[in-house]
Amino acid sequence: MDLILTSYILATLAAIATAVVGLFVWFSQKHNDLRLSFLVLASFIGLWIIGNVIFGVVDDVNRYPVALLSYVFAMGVAVSLLLFSIHLARGRNIGYSKLAIIGLPGLIVGLLSGLPGLVANGVMNGKILTNNTPLVIFGITLVGYLAASSVVLGIARSRVRREVKQQISFVLIGIVISSIAGGFFNLFLPIVGEYSFVQLGPASAVIFVGVVAYATVRHGLFDIRLAVVRTTAYFMILVTLLTLYSGFAYIAASLLPTSFLSITQLVINAVAVIVMALLFQPLKRFFDRVTNRFFYKDSYIIDDFFARLNRTLTSTTDLRGLLERVSDEVSQTLKSEQAFFYINTLDGHYVSAGTAKHRHLPRGDAISLDMASDIHYGVIVRSLLSNDNPIRRMMISHRIELILPLVKADTVVGYFCLGDSLGSGFTRRDIKLLGTIADELVIAVQNALSIQEVKSLNETLQQRINEATKELRASNAQLQRLDKAKDEFVSMASHQLRTPLTSVKGYISMVLEGDVGKITEAQAHLLTEAFTSSERMVHLINDFLNVSRLQTGKFLIDKRPVDLARIVEQELEGLESNARSRNLKFKYKSPKGFPILNLDEGKMRQVIMNFADNAIYYSGEGTEIKVSLEVDGENCKFTVKDSGIGVPLAEQAQLFSKFYRASNARKQRPDGTGVGLFLAKKVITAHGGEVIFESAEGKGSTFGFILPLGALRAADDTN
Repeated sequence: MDLILTSYILATLAAIATAVVGLFVWFSQKHNDLRLSFLVLASFIGLWIIGNVIFGVVDDVNRYPVALLSYVFAMGVAVSLLLFSIHLARGRNIGYSKLAIIGLPGLIVGLLSGLPGLVANGVMNGKILTNNTPLVIFGITLVGYLAASSVVLGIARSRVRREVKQQISFVLIGIVISSIAGGFFNLFLPIVGEYSFVQLGPASAVIFVGVVAYATVRHGLFDIRLAVVRTTAYFMILVTLLTLYSGFAYIAASLLPTSFLSITQLVINAVAVIVMALLFQPLKRFFDRVTNRFFYKDSYIIDDFFARLNRTLTSTTDLRGLLERVSDEVSQTLKSEQAFFYINTLDGHYVSAGTAKHRHLPRGDAISLDMASDIHYGVIVRSLLSNDNPIRRMMISHRIELILPLVKADTVVGYFCLGDSLGSGFTRRDIKLLGTIADELVIAVQNALSIQEVKSLNETLQQRINEATKELRASNAQLQRLDKAKDEFVSMASHQLRTPLTSVKGYISMVLEGDVGKITEAQAHLLTEAFTSSERMVHLINDFLNVSRLQTGKFLIDKRPVDLARIVEQELEGLESNARSRNLKFKYKSPKGFPILNLDEGKMRQVIMNFADNAIYYSGEGTEIKVSLEVDGENCKFTVKDSGIGVPLAEQAQLFSKFYRASNARKQRPDGTGVGLFLAKKVITAHGGEVIFESAEGKGSTFGFILPLGALRAADDTN
C-alpha cells in the first residue's frame, strides 16, 4: 500500500514538475508560438499523468469517465507534440488556419473516443470493457501524429546548422523513447485487456520532458534564464516580506498586552501591509541586481544596445568609419576579443574594417564561406562545428568564434566576425542578438556602399569635368586668338576698303555734279544708283569697324555738342531718293528749340540711318514712314514707325544680338549683315539711353531710343 501511494505521489510531483517546466519556458518569452506550443504539450502531459493517478484511486463506478478523459488527454499530447515539432522545425510561427487544419482531426478523434459506448461500454472488476475496433482507430491516429512529429523533425534536422541539429536530435530521442513506452503501456496492453501497468505510460512522457529540459540546459533549446531569474527574485522577495511580517507580528504580540492585541491587530496588519508595499520596489531592485550578477555575469540591456547601435548606424555614411564604429559597439557589448567586417564592394573588391588590431579575413577564406551551404541559416558558431570542418579550422586560425553572414535576397553582402569571448563564453542570447541585428547591418552597409559608389562616380565625373574644362579652356584660348586675328583682319580690311570707296564715291559725285561735262538723264540715274551703293558700302564698312572695335575694347564714344534735330533731318534727306525709288515717303516734322546735346555725332548718325534705312527696305510700297523726335519729360525720344513686315514674336528677344536677323527679314533682304541693330543698341547704351522696340508680325515695327536730357545737355545750350 505504501509503494502504491509512493508511486501516486511521485506521479503527481512529475505532473507538477512538467507543468512548471512548461510555464518556465513560456514565461521567458510569452509571445512566441514555439514556447506556447510546448506549454500546451506540457499541460496535456500533466493532465494525462493526473488522469492516470485518479484512475488508480477511484472505484469502478468513477473509473469509466476518468478513463475517457485519459484518452482525450493522450490525444492532446500527440496533437500538441506535432504542433511543437512543426514550430521547432520551421523556426518561426505558423498561421492559425494551418494550426486548425493540423490539430482538428486528432482532437475530433479524441473527443469521439470519449463518447459513451464508442470506446468503452463500462467497467467490471477494475477493468474497462472496450470496443477494440474504435480503440484501434484511436491508436492509429495517435501513432500517426507521433510518426508525423518524427518525420517533420527528421527532415528539418538534415537542413539546419549544427547547433539546431543537436537540439532536434534530443527532441527526436525523447519522442521515440516516450512513444515506445507510452504505446506499450497505454495502448497495446489495454487493447489486449491488461490495465495493471497503465500508470507507467505517463512516466514515458516525463522522460520526454526531461530530455527537452536537458537539451535546454546543455544545448540552449530554450533560453529560460530570464524566467528563472525573475522567479528566483520574486521568491526571495516573498520570503523576505513574509519574514519581516512574521517578525513584526511576533514583536508586536510580545510587547503588547493580551487585552490590546485584538484591538490593535487590524492596525498592525495595516501598518505591515503599508511597510511591505513600500519595501517591495527597493527589494525588487536589490534582488534583481543580485540575481543578474549571478546568472548574467556579463549582462547588458538589449534595448539600450539597440538604441546605441541605431545611433551608430545613422552617425556616418562613410563605409569604413561605419564598420569600425559598429565593430567597437558590438565588441564592447558582447565582450569579444575582436570584431571586424568583411564587405564585398560593388566594384568587385572588398573592404575589411573593425576594432583595433583585428585579424583580416583573406579573400580565399571569404570565398570558402560563400561556398558553405549553411551560411543562410544564421550565425556560424565555431564550437558547434565538427573538428574536421574546414570552416572551423579557418575560424581557429583567425581566432574567430562567431561569424554572422550578411545576406540580402540570397546574395552575400559580407560577413561580421567576432573573436573569442573575454567572459564566460557567448550565450544563446548573444547569438540571437546578432541574428536580430543582421538585417539592420545589411541595410546600413548597402546604403554606405551606394553612397560610396556615388562619391566615386562624382570624383570620376569631377576628373572628367576638369579634363573637359582644360580642353575647353585650350579651345577657348585658340578661339580667342582666332577671333582676335579675325578682328584684326576685319579692321585692316575695312580700312583698306574704305579708302578706295571714298575715292569712288568722290569721283561719282564729281561726275553727277557735271565737273567733267554734261551727262544724260540715263547716265545720271545709273551714277546715282552707284553713288547710293557706294554710300551703303561705306556705312557697312563702318559697322564692321565698330564691331571690331567693340571686340577689341577700342569702341569709344566721343561726345561733342550736337544738334540732334538737324542730324535727323540731314539723314532723312540723304535717304529721300532711296525712299522715293520705292514709292515711300518720310513723314517728319523737325522740332523747334530742341536742346543741344553732348553726343558722338558719327555714331548717332549711324543709329538714325540704320533705323530709317531698315524702315525703307521692310515697308510695303506706297506706305508712309513716320519719324518723330521730341522732348518727353526729362528725356528726348526718337522713333521710326513703319507698317512693314514686322518681327515674329518668337524671334524678338534675339533681334539685337550680333549677326542675328529675323527669318522674314532674311527673305525680304538676303544681303543684310545683322550688325546694324546690334551696334545701335551698343551706341544708345553707351550714351546712357534705352532702345525702343515694338513690333507685330505683318503689321509693322517701331524702332527708336530714349536719351536722358539731364546727363547729355550741353553746358552752352541756351535753349
